[in-house]
Amino acid sequence: MTRAILGGLAALLLVPIVAGAQGFVNAKYASEFLSSGVGGRSAGIGGAGTAFTNDVTAGYFNPAALSLVTYPQIALLHESRFAGEINYDYLAGALPLDSLQTVSLSAIRLGVDGIKDSRDALIDQNGNMILDEEDRIDPTKIRIGSAADWAIFGSYSRKVNDQLSLGGSVKLIYKTVLEHSAWGVGVDVSALYRPVENLSLGASLTDATKSLLIWDTGTEEFIVPTLRMGAAYRYRISNDHSIMPAIDGSFRFEGRQSATMVDLGIASLDVQGGLEYSYKDRIFLRGGYTDLKQITIGAGVKLPKLNIDYAFTKQSSDLASLGATHRISLTLTLEEPKYVR
Repeated sequence: MTRAILGGLAALLLVPIVAGAQGFVNAKYASEFLSSGVGGRSAGIGGAGTAFTNDVTAGYFNPAALSLVTYPQIALLHESRFAGEINYDYLAGALPLDSLQTVSLSAIRLGVDGIKDSRDALIDQNGNMILDEEDRIDPTKIRIGSAADWAIFGSYSRKVNDQLSLGGSVKLIYKTVLEHSAWGVGVDVSALYRPVENLSLGASLTDATKSLLIWDTGTEEFIVPTLRMGAAYRYRISNDHSIMPAIDGSFRFEGRQSATMVDLGIASLDVQGGLEYSYKDRIFLRGGYTDLKQITIGAGVKLPKLNIDYAFTKQSSDLASLGATHRISLTLTLEEPKYVR
């Protein structure tokens, strides 16, 4: 049943694409697949990550924070959504170039596979192009397709001083819905500021120049900018114990109105955040609340050269029948003296 619903949603996506109205339009939700975050750590804290991310995943959350990466890193993530109907995958690598500069490359895929396309399978007895009682679907003419969103980020960070770092990304977007596809390109810019010890402030302007998305039907869309701002503070309870509250706010300019936490007219605001507890900076427990009104919990362990993070997201009551979301991520650090920044 769930697959049928998702297949129907994918078919609905074809309507504006096939219509193919010429000229540029501002696309709403076109970059929604890039709002899901990466890494189990962030997911466990409600999806926040703009201010406290200090590893390879900064290429997604806040490229400026790549300046905190000391050794080369590789991250891998897989997430199953809606009882396995949707798969979300992420792969990234970061490389410090010197004491001031870091680069990274990241890839994201969100996909629904096994969609049954019955548009050409109708046996129309009287030729009126309407599904009448005597008409039927020819199962041999049903095609199996997929819908997927891809993004590849190339990111760069430079440390200005001990408090301030700047960064940005160039991203390539590729979308497919059954037989149709689109290509896009965009630019993100960001900053990380740490005015005092343990306090971090981050800001990231995604699609800063409006990202262009061109469909093979001739439809051309702009993805409008989103300003994401965050804050995090790590409080040391003792030498072994610490807690870190974190919060992110996303200002979007798509006119989401009622489909947002706060409608500001020209913009909308969605807030997410949570708390991380750390024991000896080795074992972590997390909890949070997302901008989709979902409760998240998570845990992590830091082993020699390997971080393992897990997050569980409970769907809101309206989507409870679609099941919970589980996210597992691995981060490998090449922590060798010869690789240190």
